[in-house]
Amino acid sequence: MYLCTLLKFDPMNYLTVNNVSKSVGEKQLFHDITFGLEKGQKSALIARNGTGKSTLLNIIAGRDVPDSGNVVVRNDIVVSYLPQMDNFNEEDSVLNALFDEDTPIVKAVKEYETCVSLLEQGHADQVPQSRMDQAILEVDRLNAWDYESKIKEILSKFGIHDIFKNIDELSGGQRKKAALAKTLIADTDLLILDEPTNHLDVEMIEWLENYLSTANITLLMVTHDRAFLDKVCSDIFELSNGNLYHYRGKYDYFVEKKAERLANEAAEHERLRNLYRRELEWVHTSPQARTSKARARINNFERLQEQMDRKVEAAPEAFKVQSERIGHKILEISHLDFSYPDQTIIKDFSYIFKRGEKCGIVGKNGTGKSTFLKMIMGEIKPDGGKITPGLTIQFGYFSQNGMTYTGNKIVLELVKEHAEVIRMDNGNYISASQFLNHFGFPFSQQYTYYDDLSGGEKRKLHLLITLLKNPNFLILDEPTNDFDIDTLNLLEDFLTNFGGCMIIVSHDRWLMNKLVDHIFVFEGDGKIKDYYGNYTEYRQAKDKELKIQKLVEKANRPVEEKPMREPSKNKLTFKEKKELELLETEIEQLEKEKAEIEAKMSAGEGSPEEFAEWGKRYAEIGPLLDEKSNRWLELSEKNI
Repeated sequence: MYLCTLLKFDPMNYLTVNNVSKSVGEKQLFHDITFGLEKGQKSALIARNGTGKSTLLNIIAGRDVPDSGNVVVRNDIVVSYLPQMDNFNEEDSVLNALFDEDTPIVKAVKEYETCVSLLEQGHADQVPQSRMDQAILEVDRLNAWDYESKIKEILSKFGIHDIFKNIDELSGGQRKKAALAKTLIADTDLLILDEPTNHLDVEMIEWLENYLSTANITLLMVTHDRAFLDKVCSDIFELSNGNLYHYRGKYDYFVEKKAERLANEAAEHERLRNLYRRELEWVHTSPQARTSKARARINNFERLQEQMDRKVEAAPEAFKVQSERIGHKILEISHLDFSYPDQTIIKDFSYIFKRGEKCGIVGKNGTGKSTFLKMIMGEIKPDGGKITPGLTIQFGYFSQNGMTYTGNKIVLELVKEHAEVIRMDNGNYISASQFLNHFGFPFSQQYTYYDDLSGGEKRKLHLLITLLKNPNFLILDEPTNDFDIDTLNLLEDFLTNFGGCMIIVSHDRWLMNKLVDHIFVFEGDGKIKDYYGNYTEYRQAKDKELKIQKLVEKANRPVEEKPMREPSKNKLTFKEKKELELLETEIEQLEKEKAEIEAKMSAGEGSPEEFAEWGKRYAEIGPLLDEKSNRWLELSEKNI
């Protein structure tokens, strides 16, 4: 029986999961798992697809029941949950869906937002001055301007402008953004998020990770975005073979400690296997037990047999496929032009690819990244210029549109149509079935019909077929969508060892940092900038460029003429000068403290109490830095 107990207990303890088990049909997802979250703790839950991550979140949120065990949540906290599938009322407007709480502040802000939106859409006749004045007075009376400002920022970042549109008119991506916005708008103590970065572009993901990493909340989330996970979370729970493992550190620490765990488990399994072999021989050669000593040995053998039947997760082996030979001429793009009737996509772009080059492509949605790849593949003709591949080039193209097949065939049959064996870099061959098994299609699933696969499984199959064709130039358009972290790591290893050329469009910043030599930045209006370095280096350079641009704009801003007595008012007072000097010291100390806390968390050393304290302090430092930096800028401007 499921018990969700609401109790008052340790003020630091927000959530406890006690011996929870869950099965679906004959498949056991997890068994007797126990863990907890303390106030200020920000944790990630990771596992392979289909192993029960979302089910566990649903149980914690009270939307599903376990077979056994219970969940204990503190009774004076607010819990908000973002599931993979929203539960909006289809007939609701976006406004009503976002503000469905019946509290005075929510009502006041909802009325104010309604008035503002009606005025912005030209419906002034529906908003008499008295209504607007009353809405402002009510928000002012409840001191809700900070809450309204937070709502404005979130709606703006997620591109939610028409709040009178019905939910059933939104696309899948727009619904996900609306559900995420609603979750963040709530005044929450414990936030539970299931794949929050799905359908978000890189700019929105970076805003969200900054928001969550600085917010004073407790967080449990499922995500496959490793860069996002690393920035936001201080510890990781891994669900594997029905068990839960806790890693008190960031993603690199998790990778290191998981490898150690798998190595230890493999060594223990080998020890048990040798012991089992000896005991089995004794059982076969010995007569029926007549003594208590012999009976005890047989009982120990039966327990050993149960241990041997348990699944042991093996560390993935190195996997390097031999690419086809590539000649001196790779791919030449000369003075390329392309436009849609209302938008210039590419203007006079030229580039010559070199052997072994790995290029990433970034840019806002709609700037033409996928269009560029389609032109290389000959699916779209340019308005001007030429694209000339070398004679030895064999493209492998993974598109966002996926594959189309006639006839419903089994997975293994589809793969064998392209290659029955794959040649490895060491000269050996593996079968198509072994190739599929390595990338997460176990032998039992290889006889599943294509139409019975999920959307994510179909995308993965499309990618694997692209890879096993043995190309020497890969063109990949968002290859990592819907993949779990284990599959992402396998793909990353494969692409790192890939000896040919590659162009990759991806929102996965972790993957881009590991793979690419340089980046094509689609800036809009046909401009493509070539930046040599990985994604993080590009972002750092871009941020620095924006800061310099702001300083130049500030320096070039015309100085307003003022009466003779005014300048003395604009200069820093003695007190303000001292404050400016103190702020510089405080900002430096806070940045140093933030770096030290990140290093401690990444090292994974420390008690649960220390981790909770570090997480709490880390959440406090972000707003403090923002506040002091803004004040420093304000005083610095007066000091010019």
